[in-house]
Amino acid sequence: MQLSNTSLLQSASFINNEWQNTEQTFAVTNPATGAAIIDVSNAGEAETVVAIEAAATAFKTWSRTTAKERSNLLRKWFDLIMANADDLALLLTSEQGKPLAEAKGEVVYGASFIEWYAEECRRCYGETIPTPAPGKRLMTIKQPIGVVAAITPWNFPIAMVTRKLGPAMAAGCTVVLKPAEDTPLCALALAYLAKEAGIPKGVLNVVTTQQSSIVGKVLTTHAAVKKLSFTGSTEVGKVLMEQSSSTVKKLSLELGGNAPCIIFDDADIAVAVKGSIASKYRNAGQTCVCANRILVQRNIYENFMKAYTKAVSEMKVGNGTDADVVIGPLINEKAINKIKRLLFDATEKGATITLGGGQHGAGELFFEPTIVTNCTPEMLLSQQEIFGPVSSIFVFDTVEEAIQLANDTPYGLAAYFFSQNINRVYQVAEQLEYGMVGVNEGIISHAEAPFGGIKESGFGKEGSFYGMEDYLITKYVCIGGL
Repeated sequence: MQLSNTSLLQSASFINNEWQNTEQTFAVTNPATGAAIIDVSNAGEAETVVAIEAAATAFKTWSRTTAKERSNLLRKWFDLIMANADDLALLLTSEQGKPLAEAKGEVVYGASFIEWYAEECRRCYGETIPTPAPGKRLMTIKQPIGVVAAITPWNFPIAMVTRKLGPAMAAGCTVVLKPAEDTPLCALALAYLAKEAGIPKGVLNVVTTQQSSIVGKVLTTHAAVKKLSFTGSTEVGKVLMEQSSSTVKKLSLELGGNAPCIIFDDADIAVAVKGSIASKYRNAGQTCVCANRILVQRNIYENFMKAYTKAVSEMKVGNGTDADVVIGPLINEKAINKIKRLLFDATEKGATITLGGGQHGAGELFFEPTIVTNCTPEMLLSQQEIFGPVSSIFVFDTVEEAIQLANDTPYGLAAYFFSQNINRVYQVAEQLEYGMVGVNEGIISHAEAPFGGIKESGFGKEGSFYGMEDYLITKYVCIGGL
């Protein structure tokens, strides 16, 4: 990995604008090659407490800066991220594995949250409330909630970070960030650029660690932390939610998904194939909003599957830095084993693997783009996130059946469907029990739009003006004696 700006590759935790090493370290490896990139500090309870205390001290001044001042600093940070986009993309591909073009897209997408909230922080409006009694004036004001703990996943090591840091810092909060242990390097690079942009000490702190449960316990129980934002599995989210109850923290949880993608018989098949593939195979299927179940109406099944199979079979698998690669490696051996387990269960229960189905020759963590047909709700791949390049195909006959199948899950993050019937578009979009719905589109995430789920996929929003509300308190002020 040859970076133009070698300062972007850091190995120590970032606390109070200083790089803090620890005696213990752990290796960050390239999932495509298995080669070690660098050893990073393995912070524990003590370092996390120091980071929280630094953030608490910084909050006293950062929360009192003007919105314009915060806006200008965030804008400088955005400009530096964009100026270093090529290096950041290479760093991202090296530690996470996604193809370089996809990584560059994530850098731009991630930066858009810093840009959006640099603008949005100047529009945190309160209200004047008509008084019910003479001699009183009623109003509300918005204020930052305090120190924020942010815990991010490995699948989008830049975008998931900026989606939390942007609104938190714009609102006037300070942050302690714990990035995923598989992909801490992008977070450290962003912290380096934040310091270069002039973000004051203590406003952003990054704790790298392999001791996730220990650090997570500190972040969720420390009284100085007023808000937790977590993206990850529902199982872990429930643990963090329980731990946070001891200090009644405000929570934003973006948890697991089980996204249906419905192909109705009045869909434009070319559009449906393109959109469903974009949703399913982006990042080798390792996204929380991936199309986990593809539901195809019976009378267009053959035509759709012919076009879909052809498109999937043409996907190039390999190292993300190689030309024309669209499917990179999975993040680790555990991910490979999960896919094997789900495919074994599905075939044992009657499913048929019509394309792929095994590890790819590109390396130990590569899996073939796969299609599984004759799937049923009883199969584990219908109930769990596959998190890999595997399409599970279901067949339905009626609109009512499709909606029932789609909603038959405790999760409610994202859903997709394809139809050219405007009446059906409105009716189905309203009946799907999900926080986000893509219609004739497989890529739905934008800084300007609210991102978040319902049911066991969590609560809270990221992106849009709703995203900053999660980092603000609404204070009511009643002035009497007038």
